Amino acid sequence: MPGNSFGHTFRYTTWGESHGPEIGCVIDGVPPGIALTESDIQVWLDKRRPGQSRFTTQRKEPDTVQIVSGVFEGRTTGTPLAMTIENKDVRSKDYGGIEDKFRPGHADQSYWAKYGIRDYRGGGRSSARETAMRVAAGAVARKVLDHVLGPGIAIRGALVQMGPHEIDRARWDWDIVEDNPFWCPDAKAAKAWETYLDGIRKAGSSIGAVIEVVASGVPAGLGEPVYDKLDADLAKAMMSINAVKSVEIGAGLQAASLSGEENADEMRMDGDKIAFLSNKAGGILGGISSGQDVVVRFAVKPTSSILTPRKTVDRFGRDTEISTKGRHDPCVGIRAVPIGEAMMAIVLADHVLRHRGQCG
Repeated sequence: MPGNSFGHTFRYTTWGESHGPEIGCVIDGVPPGIALTESDIQVWLDKRRPGQSRFTTQRKEPDTVQIVSGVFEGRTTGTPLAMTIENKDVRSKDYGGIEDKFRPGHADQSYWAKYGIRDYRGGGRSSARETAMRVAAGAVARKVLDHVLGPGIAIRGALVQMGPHEIDRARWDWDIVEDNPFWCPDAKAAKAWETYLDGIRKAGSSIGAVIEVVASGVPAGLGEPVYDKLDADLAKAMMSINAVKSVEIGAGLQAASLSGEENADEMRMDGDKIAFLSNKAGGILGGISSGQDVVVRFAVKPTSSILTPRKTVDRFGRDTEISTKGRHDPCVGIRAVPIGEAMMAIVLADHVLRHRGQCG
């Protein structure tokens, strides 16, 4: 089945379903000699792991990763690196009453139209369960970046909007992002979101969110124009995450309302280096990194699985209604933060290796 791989020089392929025995990925292109253990990967998986607060799905998955190839005596060998995670807490019976119904907003109907197969167990391959392996691949990508460039790149994500409620950017503090259940950089907003999302959760509904991912310390020169621009690959990477419906680079849609003077990132020399006076471009010019922070935002729609009955049809062409029971995130955007970080790391690692191959 095509479409399960991402990247060029650093290329990974995921496999597995939400309620299958396990999920996994294979990464090709990892340079040899990089120190790598399961604990290097587990620390990032633990950030995405479900069931860590009342605001995420209560599916209890330890997400314990196992490296099964590509590492010998604690170092990568340069051969394909394979990893697996067992699915421990599957409850397929939760979906027993909807096996013939298409859930509105889900991939049920479109997968059925394409393949003629209905894996109703949590969505099967279309489930966000697959993203655990993206986070594992992203952990390896971070090690590749450190190996090639040194430990100079910092990749950090934050939830900057929940439903209609945005953070106050004047209160942005990276130090408090991991001190609340939302990865929110605004302590006051995070407190307000607790009450807001509790109401959404208790009503059996859901809400969307906006996530911002920032990569600092990215060197200038990464990107392959014209069709493999750095921002084009980042847009595809983020858009490929489950439930993502839009992606912005830098000023994004706001750029359409700016004048040429407002949008121009003016430059001055700071010693022997170029200093930019603003970053409307999000650290990417002409598809190539400028040396500024690379800034990406993406919007995640509300979780489609809700208790409120919705009109739908079944696979036999009959009108019906559906309400989805089981364990679901009231705001799937919360756990998308570490996934967005992982995809940023993967794209940067791929372009670092591609740049090294062409330019040395």
